[in-house]
Amino acid sequence: MVAEQEPKQLLHLVFGGELANLDKVEFADLKAVDIVGIYPDYATALTAWRGKAQQTVDNAAMRYFIVHIHRLLDPERG
Repeated sequence: MVAEQEPKQLLHLVFGGELANLDKVEFADLKAVDIVGIYPDYATALTAWRGKAQQTVDNAAMRYFIVHIHRLLDPERG
């Protein structure tokens, strides 16, 4: 009997907000930063990112990002 292994969690954070300046990543209002969520893998995070990016496509200053939390937690494993 072979035990099923759960997929490895590679946590990703999706967040965004309106930038103060389009030339750098500096938010106009930190209190208004939108924390979309933390996701167990890149594919799920990408789906969430696309959804938020599409909702805000008319605002050129609005940006959403994906952060690879798993790389911060365990930098040697990447």
